[in-house]
Amino acid sequence: MLRFMPVGDSMTIGSAGEHTWRYRMWQHLRDTSGGPFTLVGPRETLYDKAADAPTSYEYADPDFPRAHLAGWGEGWQHMVPLIGEAVRAHRADVLLVSLGLIDLGFYTNAEQTAQNVRAFVAEARRANPRIRMVVLPVIPNVRAESDAPFATEVTRFNELLAKAIADLDEPRSPLLPASPPSSYDIGHDTYDGTHPNASGEHKIAAAFAEAMHQAWDLGEPYEAG
Repeated sequence: MLRFMPVGDSMTIGSAGEHTWRYRMWQHLRDTSGGPFTLVGPRETLYDKAADAPTSYEYADPDFPRAHLAGWGEGWQHMVPLIGEAVRAHRADVLLVSLGLIDLGFYTNAEQTAQNVRAFVAEARRANPRIRMVVLPVIPNVRAESDAPFATEVTRFNELLAKAIADLDEPRSPLLPASPPSSYDIGHDTYDGTHPNASGEHKIAAAFAEAMHQAWDLGEPYEAG
């Protein structure tokens, strides 16, 4: 059984009433992976905006393995101290990681965030020396359109992220970059300039799926259902 752990921020945990890209990925793997798999992690909930807390189970379709390690307002620096125990406890084989926007927006600059990437990888490998990781670059949000320094930090971080992935990739524990969705449009694929709507969920899931199919021959090309 191949055990995937989605790791991310608000775009990954999702909020009440959504499917989430985690669900879209599960659908894709269910239909194309050709073998047993599941989603794992220490958390299952969605974020409840009314309660301002991750307490909701109101998925648009709750009938899937909802486990994850994602949090509203959490970034690389928050996940570094959590990832080792999560990988160990839930016996994760593959991490699907989408982090960085919240770090750059509120906590750390590009260089500091890149150092946290390296610490995250080290902690994950300490828990499972053969862990595989697929990492999505930061998708610029609406803030990047009006805040030039922030946009610069996003661009710089994505460059440093690519370098970190190249530096840290190794045969027994591959570190795979996912290409940002080329057609992703924050006006069309988000509901607020940051968080994905249904089409955005499909495009994020597709980015991970295409990377794994091309690099590891896992599954098939993504088709939005």
